[in-house]
Amino acid sequence: MKAGDSASLTQPDPVVAEAHDLARTLGPVALIAIGIGEIIGAGIFVIAGTAAADHAGPAVLFSFIIAGLGCLFAGLCYAEFASLIPESGSSYTYTYATMGRFMAWFIGWNMVLEYLVSASAVAVGWSGYFISLLNNLGIAFPAAFANAPIAGPGFNELHFTGAIMNLPAVLLIVGLSVFLVIGIRESSRLNAVMVVIKTGVVLLVILFGLPYVSSANMTPFIPPNEGEWGRFGLSGILAASGLIFFAYLGFESVSVAAQEARNPRRDIPIGILGSLFICTVLYVFIAFVLTGITDWRTLNVPNPVSFAVGTIPALSWLVIPVDIGALAGLASVTFIALYGQSRVFYAMARDGFLPKLFSAVSPRYRTPLPGTVTTGLVAAALAGIFPLDILADLVSIGTLLAFIVVCAGIMILRVTAPQAPRLFRTPFVWFVAPAGVASCVLMAVSLSNATWLRLVVWTILGLMIYFAYGYRHAAPSKWKVR
Repeated sequence: MKAGDSASLTQPDPVVAEAHDLARTLGPVALIAIGIGEIIGAGIFVIAGTAAADHAGPAVLFSFIIAGLGCLFAGLCYAEFASLIPESGSSYTYTYATMGRFMAWFIGWNMVLEYLVSASAVAVGWSGYFISLLNNLGIAFPAAFANAPIAGPGFNELHFTGAIMNLPAVLLIVGLSVFLVIGIRESSRLNAVMVVIKTGVVLLVILFGLPYVSSANMTPFIPPNEGEWGRFGLSGILAASGLIFFAYLGFESVSVAAQEARNPRRDIPIGILGSLFICTVLYVFIAFVLTGITDWRTLNVPNPVSFAVGTIPALSWLVIPVDIGALAGLASVTFIALYGQSRVFYAMARDGFLPKLFSAVSPRYRTPLPGTVTTGLVAAALAGIFPLDILADLVSIGTLLAFIVVCAGIMILRVTAPQAPRLFRTPFVWFVAPAGVASCVLMAVSLSNATWLRLVVWTILGLMIYFAYGYRHAAPSKWKVR
C-alpha cells in the first residue's frame, strides 16, 4: 500500500453463505444490559467473600480495582476492535483479522472455556442458591438430584459421590437455551428483567448496609502476610485480584453481539465500556459493605452476601431478597455465556473451522439453531455431572489468553492498518495495550500449575480437531487491508 492511500479492513465473501442473516435488534441500552448480565453474578454473590476471607481481607477493595484496571485496558482494545470489525465472534474474530488462521483457532478453542464451561460452572452455583432458598422456605429437595455425581479437588483425584445428577443446574441451562432458540429480542428482554432484579438487590444491600459498616471490622485494612504467597499482605491483594478476575468475565460478551446490534460501530464500544464501569463501581461498594458489616474471616461461604446481611438483625429482611437476586444474577450470567458460545460457534463455522451445520440460521427464529442446541446440551451435561471447583479451574486461563491476544492485536493493526476507519480509537494505545498484556500475564502466572497443565491438555485436544478438520476447510485469510 503506497503512502497516502486510504486503508480499510474488508471482508471477502463468507465461507458459508447464509440465506437468513442474524436480526439487528440490539441498541446501546440492551448491549450494556448484556454486559452487566454477564459480569454481575458469581463475582458479587460468591467470589468476593472467598477473596476477602482467604487472601486480602478488607483490602479486597484494592483487588477489585486492580482486576478492574486490567479489564479496562483490555476493554478499550476490545472497543476499538468492535468499532473496526463489527462481527460476531469477539476475540476469535479479532485474532483472525490480525494473526491468521492458526491463532484464530487457538483463541476460539479457548473461548469454549470462557463461555461454555463458564455457563456450566455458574449454573452449578445457581443450583446451590436454589436449593438453599428452597430449604429456607421449608421445601426439601432430594440430595441425589441436587449434587454432582463426580467430585474431587482436581482431575487426578476424582471420585463418585453417590448422587445421580445436579438436576436444577441442568434444567436451568435447558430452559435458558430454549429462550435463546426462540430469538435474540425475546432473550434480551428476559436478560433485562434478570439484570434489573439482581442490580436492584445489589443496590439495596449497598444502601441499607452502608450505615452498619464498622471500622472495627476493617482493621487492619491490609492483614499482615502469614508467611505464604497469597495469604494476605500485598501478595494477598495480588492473588485475590487473579481470583476476582473471574468476576469481571463477560464485558467482552457485548462484542459477540456485533452482528445483532443496530449500529455496532457506535453501540458496541458504549456497551463494553458502560457495563464495565457500572460493574466496577458496584463491585467496590459491595466489597466495602461486606467487609464492613461483618468479620471478613467468616465470609468464605457459598452465599457471602446473604450471610453478611443476616448477621445484622435489622437487615434480616434482606436475606431472602438477596437469595432471589443471586438466583437472577447467576441465571443471567449463565444465559449470556450460553449466548456467547453459540455465537462463537456460528462465527467459527462460518469461517470453515467447524462444520457448516453450526453456521445454519433458523429461518423462523433467525438464530443459529444447531450451535445453540449443541451449546445447551454440552453445558447441561457438564453442569449435571461435575462440581463447581472442577468446572471453574479452566475458565480464567482461557479468558486471560484471549485478552492478551486482543491487546497485542490492536498494536499489530495500528502498524499494519494505521488508516483503517475506526469510530472508536483506544486512547494512549501504546500504553493501554501493553499495560493490558502485562496485567493479564501477571494474573495468569498467579494461577496454579494444575490449571496450566489442564490448559495444555485442552490445547492438545483442540489441535487434534484443528488438523483433522479446520486446517483443511478454513479460509486462508478472512480480512484484507487496503
